[in-house]
Amino acid sequence: MSFKTIAATALALCLAAGAASAQERDSFRIAWSIYVGWMPWGYLEESGIMDAWAERYGIDVEIVQINDYIESINLYTAGEFDGVTATNMDTLSIPAGSGVDSTALIVGDYSNGNDAIILKGEGDLASLEGMPVNLVELSVSHYLLIRGLETVGLSEADLAGVVNTSDADMIAAFQTDDVEAVVTWNPLVSTILEDPEANLLFDSSDIPGEIIDLLVVNTETLDANPDLGRALVGAWYELMTIMASDTEEGAAARTAMAEASGTDLAGYEAQLASTEMFYDPADAVAFTEGAELPATMTSVAQFLFDRGILGEGAPSPDFVGVEYPDGTVTGDPENVQFRFDSSFMAMAANGEL
Repeated sequence: MSFKTIAATALALCLAAGAASAQERDSFRIAWSIYVGWMPWGYLEESGIMDAWAERYGIDVEIVQINDYIESINLYTAGEFDGVTATNMDTLSIPAGSGVDSTALIVGDYSNGNDAIILKGEGDLASLEGMPVNLVELSVSHYLLIRGLETVGLSEADLAGVVNTSDADMIAAFQTDDVEAVVTWNPLVSTILEDPEANLLFDSSDIPGEIIDLLVVNTETLDANPDLGRALVGAWYELMTIMASDTEEGAAARTAMAEASGTDLAGYEAQLASTEMFYDPADAVAFTEGAELPATMTSVAQFLFDRGILGEGAPSPDFVGVEYPDGTVTGDPENVQFRFDSSFMAMAANGEL
């Protein structure tokens, strides 16, 4: 299913669910999928940390793993979940582009090497000319490919084409004779690079701060239930303190996350090394309020518009408005559907949760 189809289907479903999402409630569901920077969500559910913070605010929060990343965003957009782990680009293209007003509650990290273009055999980025490239079409992998090609004066038109390949199938695909190059993310990158033929050409450390990993929540739900934001942010940064510590508790938490993602502690810590995690909420606030973020989102909106996935019938890259913590907006200020809110993270930084 294409992103455009997902967005259109989700929009129809979410219109029916929208009224309920704005009500004051005491029970919420958050969806997450496997990725180095999102593994803490599974641990929050299993460890009881999330339950403790939810109880503090008199609510219940269920954190649910969804095996397919795009499907998790689809379900959120359709109103099945109140929040989801997603990148900045996929939030803009699917829920925001479908008219589901969404808030980046937690800016958890940015990819600093976790997303990569990998060639089978010798060569460089220029070698991709005339080749097919396997990736999750219209995802951050597609964006990374375009940004990489630009550095050597190539464009997508110079390829034999892109082959849409599920993340669940990527490792097996690379092992077939037909596949010459792939673009994907960790933990798949680490596994593929174990192949002696795998040749890393370009990764997200070459475009730092552009592929951002978020916890996104429905804006109407958050506005009606600010304690949801407080509980989620409080639980997250309690775990960030543990996770970043050189203690037995920290090692145990990282080991559990490693096993849940299909690797060992050394493998998971190698992935963390290529992830710019914002363990300190003050660092997340500074990044979210920084001058670079609006420029990044403008570039992402252009990429999505050029591929026809910035909302159904989007007339320009400015179709969706994106609001930043200082109130400024890129895109259409009359159609703000994506908001970066640093206020809850600032509460964590100031010890106010």
